[in-house]
Amino acid sequence: MPRVSLEFILMLGYAISLASIALLLELTARHAHHRSLSISTVGFTYHPDRDIWRCPEEQHLFPVFADTAKGTVVYRAPASACNACRSKPGCTDSDKGREIERKNASGLQFGMQRFHRAMSLTLIVLANLILIVEIFRTNGLYPRLLLAAVVVPFCLIIRHLSADLLPKTEA
Repeated sequence: MPRVSLEFILMLGYAISLASIALLLELTARHAHHRSLSISTVGFTYHPDRDIWRCPEEQHLFPVFADTAKGTVVYRAPASACNACRSKPGCTDSDKGREIERKNASGLQFGMQRFHRAMSLTLIVLANLILIVEIFRTNGLYPRLLLAAVVVPFCLIIRHLSADLLPKTEA
């Protein structure tokens, strides 16, 4: 049984720690993003079967604009309903009616989403680089196989995380 060095164990542990931190960052960023989106629509209910929003005062917001390239739809309540509403000061300051912009769930549209994704991707790439360097530094077949077995899933994670950061090309 070949002996593994302390350096090998530390490098493997450090790489796995970086990957764990990247995973935690992804989960935290996803939670924060969903929470911030829900705050802007507190009290409003979306009805996907009719593609409308309903406000707490029972008024409907209808789609008024759709941008298929960005995957967004803008919904607006009738100005007359909003201007006469007793809850208008706490809801909107627009005289055109309350608006809600709904974004497509796929892709990274917001700057903070892209930032957190880039940070996670950087940590995983760094962890993978450490493992690849250690593959060339270490002696013995089994330690190299162990490192390679960790590098492969890290490469798959890198591919998955980078898919949303790269610009989409039209075919």
